Amino acid sequence: MKPQAVTTPEIPTGNSYVPAIQISTPGRLVFVSGQVPERADGYVPADFASQCRLAWENVLTTLRSADMDAHNLVKVTTFLSDRRYREENSRIRDEFLKDHQVALTIIITGIYDRRWLLEIEAVAAG
Repeated sequence: MKPQAVTTPEIPTGNSYVPAIQISTPGRLVFVSGQVPERADGYVPADFASQCRLAWENVLTTLRSADMDAHNLVKVTTFLSDRRYREENSRIRDEFLKDHQVALTIIITGIYDRRWLLEIEAVAAG
C-alpha cells in the first residue's frame, strides 16, 4: 500500500502538503494522539524549534512502536499556539517528512499546557 497524492491545478501544494491522500487498501490504520513537546521525565524545551523537533520525535517514536515510520503518515494535524511559528513549523516538518507528502491541517489555538507551543496528531496507514 502506497498512499497516493490527490492533486489538482486549482489547489496549491507544498513540500510536504497535498490537498488529499488516497489509500486503496489501508490494511491497518494507526491514529496517533496529539504528541506534545515533553519527554517522559517532564522536560519541555524552552524554544519553539526544540519543541517542534521533540513533538515530531514523539510522533515517530509512537509510529515505530506500531512498526511504522514517517512514510506511513497520511494525515497530520498541527496545533500551534501562535501564528508566528508557522514558517519555522513548516521548515522543521519538512526536515522530518523530507519528500513524503501528507494531507495537512494547521490550527492556531490555545494549547492545553502553557509550556507547550504546539501539539501534533497524525494518522498512519500500512
